[in-house]
Amino acid sequence: MIPLAPPSDPPPGWDQSLSTGAAGIALAHMLAARTGRGDWATAHTWAAAMTRDAVLAHPDCGLFHGAPAVAFTLHTAAQPAYHDALNTLDGHITRLTRARLDAAHQRIDRGELPRMREFDLISGLTGIGVYLLHRHGHGDLPGQVLSYLVRLAKPLTAGGEVLPGWWTSDGTDGRPCPDGGHSGLGMAHGIAGPLALMATALRRGTTVPGHTETIEQISTWLDTWRQGRKDSPWWPETVSRTEHHEGTVRQHGPGRPSWCYGTPGLARAQQLAALALGDTDRQRHAEQALAACLADTRQLALLGDPSLCHGWAGLLQTARRMAADAHDPQIVARLPEVRQRLEAHLHHRIPDNDGLLEGTAGIELTCSATAETAAWDTCLLLAG
Repeated sequence: MIPLAPPSDPPPGWDQSLSTGAAGIALAHMLAARTGRGDWATAHTWAAAMTRDAVLAHPDCGLFHGAPAVAFTLHTAAQPAYHDALNTLDGHITRLTRARLDAAHQRIDRGELPRMREFDLISGLTGIGVYLLHRHGHGDLPGQVLSYLVRLAKPLTAGGEVLPGWWTSDGTDGRPCPDGGHSGLGMAHGIAGPLALMATALRRGTTVPGHTETIEQISTWLDTWRQGRKDSPWWPETVSRTEHHEGTVRQHGPGRPSWCYGTPGLARAQQLAALALGDTDRQRHAEQALAACLADTRQLALLGDPSLCHGWAGLLQTARRMAADAHDPQIVARLPEVRQRLEAHLHHRIPDNDGLLEGTAGIELTCSATAETAAWDTCLLLAG
């Protein structure tokens, strides 16, 4: 399904992209080699494709592009041949992380709202924190990212209104918004990403002052925007300034049940938070939300493709992770059906790209997941 050889003339930025390019495809080949389904010669070819040009390490780089994307791929491969390259990359990632943290703290000092790319999983400090925690665990730099997230969660006042500190001045497209910005709730670009990272760090024993309180604060904020019945809750993908001011949601029902913005990703983030805090009630509510989603044919009908980001592969991988930690047996019982629905979609619609988030690499990793390849979905904040 995934290509064996890189293209000879790829578009700019393709080589160092974890989401759409060589880094994500290399990850799939490397984990296939680890499990004996592939070979290291092919994996090394893709590693070379990732690094055919100088690896970017400017402050705009994040987990899914540039040095952090390449380093995440090489580290997850667990291949001794990449040891020296990883050490070199880590020096650059340390510098870019410190530059991004300095800029973020200066922005908070000025009392300004953040841009989405400052903190989110895909482009921001949450994503960089994922790599640092994945590779270095208890080091000082992961702690600095967590301390920033604690500070990010403190309220800010904008236009005379008190807003969550993660309220972004951007629109949902990541561009500056003249209408007061928004708060994203999802895993990819919203507050579920920082919540999942902080919960994962706490479960692994990496903590900072204010850590537990921030997890509780974000979880409580998500509670205020929970919609639907108690036995089948859902959350809006975003909250606008008007919705925040009025305390109402204009989204009429649950959206697409995707990893990136939908109930599955949000439920996993809240399950991780509950596990970190030992909060069995919150864990039960999170698992009930996903179980109800998996049983709702109207929600499932909104999934139109097999991809990882916003399709059936993402739903399957999220459900697997939640099932492994769940008290609720309903999620486990639904896994075969979700797998069958993914395979049925693959028969009718093969993705038109080979990347991780929306293409064949992500589907391949999901379909072939084993205990040896489990760490790959750390980049989605699912692994816990």
